[in-house]
Amino acid sequence: MQVETDEEQYQRGAALQKEGRWAEATEVYRPLAARVLTLKLAANLGVCLGELGQFDEAAHFLGLAAGHAKQDPAVRRLAGVAFADAGDLARAEQELLAARALAPDDAEVKMALCGFYLSVGRYAEGWPLMEARVGLHSNVVPPIALPYPEWRGEPLDGRSILVWVEQGFGDKIQMARFAASLKARGAGRVTLGCPPALTHLFTTLDGVDDLVTVAVRQSVEVKPHHLWTRYFSLPNRLGVTLETLPNAPYLAAPADRRGGWAGFRPDADLGGRRVGLVWQASPTGFNAANKGLAPVDAQRLLDLGAVSLHPEDTGAADFADTAAILETLDLVISIDTSVAHLAGAMGKPCWTLLPALKCDWRWLRGRSDSPWYPSLRLYRQSRPRDWASVIDWVIADLASPSLGPA
Repeated sequence: MQVETDEEQYQRGAALQKEGRWAEATEVYRPLAARVLTLKLAANLGVCLGELGQFDEAAHFLGLAAGHAKQDPAVRRLAGVAFADAGDLARAEQELLAARALAPDDAEVKMALCGFYLSVGRYAEGWPLMEARVGLHSNVVPPIALPYPEWRGEPLDGRSILVWVEQGFGDKIQMARFAASLKARGAGRVTLGCPPALTHLFTTLDGVDDLVTVAVRQSVEVKPHHLWTRYFSLPNRLGVTLETLPNAPYLAAPADRRGGWAGFRPDADLGGRRVGLVWQASPTGFNAANKGLAPVDAQRLLDLGAVSLHPEDTGAADFADTAAILETLDLVISIDTSVAHLAGAMGKPCWTLLPALKCDWRWLRGRSDSPWYPSLRLYRQSRPRDWASVIDWVIADLASPSLGPA
């Protein structure tokens, strides 16, 4: 039998890694690393271990790689992310700053440092780096060409401003709060671009004078404005910090939708309380593989009397319908997806289930509350992909009379 060379073994592991088969790649890499640990092998093994949630080991191997590749910004960036996942925030910042010093214009480095700063609440340092998203993923931050200038935070003085579409439903719901801030800063007319599913819901926003409905891959004609910006540029231009973040409820079900859902009720209830459940996110969304509940975990809550809030089960045509449904409930239980943002924007109690792997910056680190949405209570996985213990926790808390945030 022909013996596999070290290089052949490495290439086999690399092929598995490229396919996202992290555990199998790790099994190939480990014995090879025990014999001869190269820079590439240390980096790849660290990445795979991070994807498996073995954060301390990931940081160990990527730290070794960074130590031997001091001039490689990509390796320093990966090491920084690994140290952040492992909870070594000082080393994480050190590696990310080193990566930025080596490649000051690298968008991925900027976004990694941005996510780090935002996750620890250092908004003044994080928001300016968010601009690196533009051009990095044109499918979620579409390019825009307009004959009038982009707003850079200067006084608005009665001028009109267009806020253009980007990213997902929940992202736009989260950032739509700042329409009122634009008005307070002196904007004469505020127009939001939004997808059809959000258009009617966004008629309930304060500070919005006009809405432009933009479907996927659709061109639309927009009235001239003095200035334009994007949703996720608003916190930076407005100078938002944790202390100045507006977090009062700002969305509601449109009046013309409430009547149609007034009779919406779960088939059963939890101690007389009406509870809705969202357990799956869009498969194409960020971190979808780690955010969603397994059917067996969701079923435990459904069996207790929670009702599915997925549109295919409720019949909701858009987010205005879903908002009307939420108004009939006492509590929402949701993974990190758009309905959690909607509940928070409405001031509806919502228990939000967060993954251990790649938990989004917007939920910060280690908190059970959200400065963005005071009505939310955060339930964090203690181990990657272990939703069973999180559901145990939720079920125990459902026995408590309190349904509000932590």
